Amino acid sequence: MADDRGNKRVYLQPAFLICAAVLAVAAGASIKLRVIEKEFLPLKKSFDSLNEEKLAPYKVSKKLKIENQDILKALGTQDYIQCILEDTQAAPESSVQKFMLFITYYGRADKVPHVPEVCYTGGGFQILSEEGVTFNIKNSDFEKKIDGKYVVFGRLKQDFGEESSKFPVLYFFKVNGEYTVSRGQTRIALNKNLFNKFSYFSKVELVFNQTLVAPGKEESVAAGEKLLAVLLPILEEEHWPDWKKTK
Repeated sequence: MADDRGNKRVYLQPAFLICAAVLAVAAGASIKLRVIEKEFLPLKKSFDSLNEEKLAPYKVSKKLKIENQDILKALGTQDYIQCILEDTQAAPESSVQKFMLFITYYGRADKVPHVPEVCYTGGGFQILSEEGVTFNIKNSDFEKKIDGKYVVFGRLKQDFGEESSKFPVLYFFKVNGEYTVSRGQTRIALNKNLFNKFSYFSKVELVFNQTLVAPGKEESVAAGEKLLAVLLPILEEEHWPDWKKTK
């Protein structure tokens, strides 16, 4: 009996009671936060209304629409732009003269962020290499350093004599007003936004699969920096939400 009384006294100590109270409050808050649904936050303007003239020296040579409803459902959003861009300043034989731009937007961040590592491997490709990169983006009135991901994909099986099918992909996220580099960072940025009624994320992806010869890392990153110096000011000013105004 003495041992039982001693054990009970431990549970009545102030330190233990304070700890228990804090944990109980935290657990209750956690349960409440999980059921809070964010309101949908629309783009300022649809990607469909992207002003192509402002993309110069880039030209949209082809717009791509996802017709397969199963793929569109898996993508989880109707807010996207997928197109083939041509750099009119690049030499015709350049491996970065033509490439694909793919931007998606989720105005209610209740989806698992899609990443190329999952999408392309699910489509029959394998990851040949991957690493982090930094885009140093600068034009006359826009300057940023953004971390991104560089991933090279190749076919799992390749017929004898077939041209090399490897291609690099660059990507990063914009989430609740900040840039992130990975699915993990994006989830962290989303989860720390507890008290705002809105939450969003967008992925920007560049796919260099439009030429016979794939560009190397330095060439891909340089091409990405050149495009982003033109594209990001347009996205920030005309399309992505102004996060500061949601607070």
